[in-house]
Amino acid sequence: MALLDQTAEADPLLRLARPDVLRNPYPAYAELRENTPAFWHETLGSWVLTRHADCLAVLTDSARFASDWRRAGEDIPEPLLSVQTLDPPEHTAVRHLLLDGFRAQDRHALHERLGHQVRELLADLARRPSFDLVGELAEPIALRFVTDFLGVPAPDLDRFVPMSRTVVDGMDAGLWPEKHEPAVTARAELAAYAGGWLADPPERGLIAYVAAHADASGVEPAVLRNSLRAVLHAGYESASRLLGNAAAALLTTPGALAAFRAAGPATAVDELVRHDAPVQADARVCVTDTDIAGVTVKAGEPVTLLLGAANHDPLRFARPSELRLDRAPNPHLGFGRGAHACLGASMAIRLAGSVLGTLATDHPAARAVAEPHHRRNLTLRGLDRFEVTLRPATGEEVRT
Repeated sequence: MALLDQTAEADPLLRLARPDVLRNPYPAYAELRENTPAFWHETLGSWVLTRHADCLAVLTDSARFASDWRRAGEDIPEPLLSVQTLDPPEHTAVRHLLLDGFRAQDRHALHERLGHQVRELLADLARRPSFDLVGELAEPIALRFVTDFLGVPAPDLDRFVPMSRTVVDGMDAGLWPEKHEPAVTARAELAAYAGGWLADPPERGLIAYVAAHADASGVEPAVLRNSLRAVLHAGYESASRLLGNAAAALLTTPGALAAFRAAGPATAVDELVRHDAPVQADARVCVTDTDIAGVTVKAGEPVTLLLGAANHDPLRFARPSELRLDRAPNPHLGFGRGAHACLGASMAIRLAGSVLGTLATDHPAARAVAEPHHRRNLTLRGLDRFEVTLRPATGEEVRT
């Protein structure tokens, strides 16, 4: 068993939360990947994997590594059973229903509305000396986009964002147990907000499709409700944090906005996801003794996958610390892989491409006016605040 010094001062995961490391955790990931690619973390009670090949192997092997912890004897309450936590064959039916619903939407019209909103909002923000890109662009655009896709009105941002962030904080409760109970309360508030969707569905959007096809799907109503709630929360958090992380990379890397335009939005966003993905960690539970990464994982033992480390693995990516916006192919794990690969990956890429493409094309003088400030989240990485300006610097010649 690979062991590390896990005193409070030296714990390799708690170290990631130090402000200096939180700004750029990838050198710390590299140390772990090179020295202890697989290790047992006593506080989490989990194996931790850091290499791309090992993380990919776990993500794509649902027979031996479960997302549904009931397969390892855990008692999972009904409110937590969703497309995110079930395994095949239960997972297959709800995933297919949601995917069919995704395909049935008029995504062209959705992105047309998004493009109009982005241009309008950026034009308004350009009139100001500076603004918080997180709270005034990434979060409102992500929430409007996801709720428009679902077919419901966007909730009040001032109420929704703290609730959603508290749920995210709870994802790190294995390291900070005090985050668990507030997250349970926030998740219940989120469930109450989404609870009536299927009983009184909107006329259009994903919820309308799911409501119309629910009976024929054979999926339990509670699983459908939980899954739609997961689409709202995961879609919003992943999209808003992707926008913030990506914008920080573009606006703090010389020449990156021009390189974004040259590479094209789909290729560039893929690299931005690899470079600084929102989803930095995922977990599975082993259901049969398995040898991986030089250790034996016993049935019933959890496995934590440091996807942020995997996405910077030099065995898989040439010069991984560099932001290369034309990188292709780009087999990053930022959207997961296997049965639980992100349902909305293509939509997240289109959303980020639309926002960042408009920023790069219409506002090429955009730049940071302060360092991006990160929230203390290790599972889902994102910014708390990022002050930027769209105005040219005094005397600067803007080149488009």
